[in-house]
Amino acid sequence: MTRLTDRRAVLVAVGTAAMAAASGSVTAQSSDISGIVEFENGEAIPKGQISVYLEDPAQQTQARSLSAAEVKSTGGAKTVEFTLAPAPSGRSSAPMQVVAQLQRADGWLLARGSVDYQAGTPVRITLYTVMY
Repeated sequence: MTRLTDRRAVLVAVGTAAMAAASGSVTAQSSDISGIVEFENGEAIPKGQISVYLEDPAQQTQARSLSAAEVKSTGGAKTVEFTLAPAPSGRSSAPMQVVAQLQRADGWLLARGSVDYQAGTPVRITLYTVMY
C-alpha cells in the first residue's frame, strides 16, 4: 500500500510542476509591452515604417535599444497598435523609455515620439513631425 501512496505523491508533484510551468509561460507572455502610436493633433499617420523600441537613456553607447518591433503604416489610420517584448532581465536600468520613429520607404525620418515606460500600464506614444 505504501508503494501506491508514494507513486500517487510523485504523480501529484509532477502534475503540479507541469501546471506551474504552463502558467509561468502564460505569465511571461503577458509581460509584453503593448500600446498604440498616434500622430500629433489626431491626424492620420503618414505612410511609412514605424519602429518602436525600448531604450535605456542611461547608456551612453550606440547599443541603447533593448527590444524592438516594426509596424507598417498605410497612411490612413489614426492609431497603430504594437506589441514589444520586454527588456532582457539584467540589461535594463530605470527609467526606461519606449520610442517610436516613422520613416519613409527611402529612410527619411518623418516623425518621432517617446514616453517613459511604467511596467504594467499600456503605452500611448504621440509622433511629432521632425523639423530639419
